[in-house]
Amino acid sequence: MSMLTPPGMGGRYRITGDKYPRMRPHRRRGRLVGAVVACGAVLGVAGWGTVQLIDVFTGGGGTASAAGTKGCLTKASPAASASPAVLPKPAQITVNVFNATTRSGLAKTTADELKKRGFRIGEVGNAGPQYDKKVTGTGVLLGPASSLNTSLPVLATQLTTAERRTDAAHKGTAIDLIIGNGFKTLTGLPEATRALTALAAPKPTATTKKDC
Repeated sequence: MSMLTPPGMGGRYRITGDKYPRMRPHRRRGRLVGAVVACGAVLGVAGWGTVQLIDVFTGGGGTASAAGTKGCLTKASPAASASPAVLPKPAQITVNVFNATTRSGLAKTTADELKKRGFRIGEVGNAGPQYDKKVTGTGVLLGPASSLNTSLPVLATQLTTAERRTDAAHKGTAIDLIIGNGFKTLTGLPEATRALTALAAPKPTATTKKDC
């Protein structure tokens, strides 16, 4: 047989016998790869859609925060303390009443009113040189350091505008009520009673709860 060279082959292929070289590359493999990729994409989209439908009908997924992630909220709510503050009753508190003003009789009338309100009365008279005519406000409540959170606030409910002081050198447990120039009368009984009740009431404490 004669040797022929097909046009456009540049002499690269030579025809021998009755078989001809392939003029085009294989396409079957490329089509197979494309089909596999297309099937994978379809399955992925279908799976994502199924998950979304499940979330819709089952309520899954929770609530997303503004950033696109699940939020965790902390709630604060008041809760009453286990028991009210332990404070002495008026009958357990001894009060010394001293007059630091130039008006006579204030110590006696004030002591009588405190006695009616349930307090025990100790000394009654004029204030000493340290306070005499030197108290410009309504009064000073003076007690030992141990009275700061016990008997001192209880007596303060009867004269809410008085200044509170503690003195480590103060002798005994009695509280001194030193009447000042601004004094007119004790706090009204209804208001003093409400203040005393609120003082002994349990204080609310904040509790936190995480809602994730």
